[in-house]
Amino acid sequence: MHTESVIFSFFLIFTGAALLATLSLYFRQPLLLAYIALGACLGPFGLAWVVDTELLADVSHVGIIFLLFLIGLDMQPSHLLQMLRKGYMVAFISSLAFALLGYGVAVAFGFNTIDSLIIGASTMFSSTIIGIKLLPTTVLHHKQTGELVVGLLLLQDLIAIILLTLLTTLGQQYSQGLDLTLNTDLLLSLAAVPLLMLAALATVRWVLLVLIQKFDRFHEYIFLLALGWCLGLAELAHSIGLSAEIGAFIAGVSLASSPISQYIAINLKPIRDFFLVLFFFSIGASFNFPMMHSIWLQCLVLAILVISIKPLVFGLIIRPICKSKSTAWEVGFRLGQTSEFSILIATLAASSMLITDTASLLIQATAIITFVASSYLVVWNFKSPIAVKDHLRHD
Repeated sequence: MHTESVIFSFFLIFTGAALLATLSLYFRQPLLLAYIALGACLGPFGLAWVVDTELLADVSHVGIIFLLFLIGLDMQPSHLLQMLRKGYMVAFISSLAFALLGYGVAVAFGFNTIDSLIIGASTMFSSTIIGIKLLPTTVLHHKQTGELVVGLLLLQDLIAIILLTLLTTLGQQYSQGLDLTLNTDLLLSLAAVPLLMLAALATVRWVLLVLIQKFDRFHEYIFLLALGWCLGLAELAHSIGLSAEIGAFIAGVSLASSPISQYIAINLKPIRDFFLVLFFFSIGASFNFPMMHSIWLQCLVLAILVISIKPLVFGLIIRPICKSKSTAWEVGFRLGQTSEFSILIATLAASSMLITDTASLLIQATAIITFVASSYLVVWNFKSPIAVKDHLRHD
């Protein structure tokens, strides 16, 4: 792609994103849906104005790395352990129930075992972006609703990180013609996670924090140090057989207890958002609309079941630890969709040829449908920054 075409592509993407984002806000929809819709319109299956989606997907992958880095920055090790003790059973039971739901639907529609397992795995998660964006910070973050939503999303993120690690290793095995079994390489990759975490914590304590304390007046230096730490650990993780995402997450967790963590998080969010626009645009651009005629029924059935059953399951499971029944149901509806991690799992598994294109398309289409439906349910019935009713609109 020539320089002029890159600039023109960026012009189309970000100018178009701004226009569609305006419409999304008017219709009370998450902005990421605007980016996906724009990709569908401008990509190869639409107007074909942006055709080099592979390059954009490679660049946008950095956005996912920064997303996981920022998630890690919100997880202080002590808080993470406390949260695991309190909510691990809720996260485990709900994840198992949703995985069985997705697996059962896939098997019923004739997908093979691997496709069905990954479809089931993608159904486990709820959207961190939608859950957090539709949660009024000043109203709910420090109340039980906010604590439960954020806590469960973070626990799901941990499960997603582990799953991404497994898929990365299995994908490498498959590309090399090896059997997809839990062999020594996979066990070594999983064992490398705590070792990498310990090494990262030691490096932060004895190197990074010393440098930060010495040069904390130079904000540009802090910014560059954080970027280098995130991308460096991501590359290190990739080089030892883990995913770059798990490396970025560990980089964030290792810095979470430092006094500078929130400053880093605030300053990196614009960069993360820039790359996430490209990520969701590339998802829409690669969405194979001609194939939808063969799986529209499967998408519709799975999406309806997710939207119906997730709030019910969450509402029942967390009811014993909630102060009121209404809180349990609200948490359930706020988490009643699949996740951007579902899309990431689908694209990663498809690129590694672990699943068929049809299964990948089913996961992506279900995610988009549940994003839209769940967002409408929340903005019409609960407090949020873009609520339809004035008395529900809070930031």
